Amino acid sequence: MNRAQRGKLALTAAALGVSLLTAGCGYITPQQTSHQYSASDGIRADLGPLQLRNILIVSSGEDGPGRLIGAVYNSSSKDVKLTVNGAKGSQTEVPVKANSYTLLNENTDPAILSTTGGKPGSLVDVKISENGTNVTSTVKVPVLDATLKEYKDYLPSASPSATPSSSASTSATATATPSATATATATSR
Repeated sequence: MNRAQRGKLALTAAALGVSLLTAGCGYITPQQTSHQYSASDGIRADLGPLQLRNILIVSSGEDGPGRLIGAVYNSSSKDVKLTVNGAKGSQTEVPVKANSYTLLNENTDPAILSTTGGKPGSLVDVKISENGTNVTSTVKVPVLDATLKEYKDYLPSASPSATPSSSASTSATATATPSATATATATSR
């Protein structure tokens, strides 16, 4: 074997070794695109016809009020009401129109839990239910404060309003979907 042939053989062996090493990394490393996860601060949960995305609570303290923010999608042909029960009997209800969605961070009258039940940075157990198929589940929802400027505008006041419940409506329009009217009411037991 001459010098040129040995050089080609060494180059081929090196190329084969590099390709085996890089293929091996793909074999033992899981693909992130095949694993669904919440790529944000909030959680995701599916509840009957409702899909909850990026759900979190913004609050300044454990015993203070907390605002629920995120998105709720309704894939059914009926209007559905999402009920969220938090700590110490706090509750809020969010109606979601049929085949539409409600963006909780766009409501002028937000979905408020009168008591958060957890310090900012913690996860709190929240019972969620919907009246379309009567499915109920308990999920752990993160509690965040206004440390991140994105959440500063969502921080509820330290004292809940004098009235036990309030409601307002806001519309959110998407390009290919009809406008979704969102009404969130907050009640405390």
